[in-house]
Amino acid sequence: MRQPKQFFVYIMSNDPKSAVLYTGITGDLVHRVWQHKNKLVPGFTGRYNLTRLVYYERFFYPDAAIDREKEIKAWRRSKKIKLIESMNPRWDDLAKDWQTLYQPEAASDLREIPRPAGENAGLRDDAFRYDYGRSADKTSHSR
Repeated sequence: MRQPKQFFVYIMSNDPKSAVLYTGITGDLVHRVWQHKNKLVPGFTGRYNLTRLVYYERFFYPDAAIDREKEIKAWRRSKKIKLIESMNPRWDDLAKDWQTLYQPEAASDLREIPRPAGENAGLRDDAFRYDYGRSADKTSHSR
């Protein structure tokens, strides 16, 4: 039988009680933390070296996780610090021993980040694109 889907709200930091905190949501906490630690997704967490998992919560319903993430993001820093310290008073990296839990195969390291659905959903940047100047015939693609 298949495991039920789980969702996690988490907080990443770069040092104990650092100036930078990041709150996120994911369906695969081990994989997502691995991405942060290896700086595989460009952006805020990579730029500020946010590689320490200092807090997380587990949910079984996505809407509850989304609501909680929004709630935490709206809080002042002092309230976020109290939340972290309620679970992790020493600001330990809760994922320091997780590196062996998620070891992707070599081919999966090259996966693209999913894009939002749209007219060109599923097409790579170098794939054929629909030429809007021509008829709606699917064979009229250009490079």
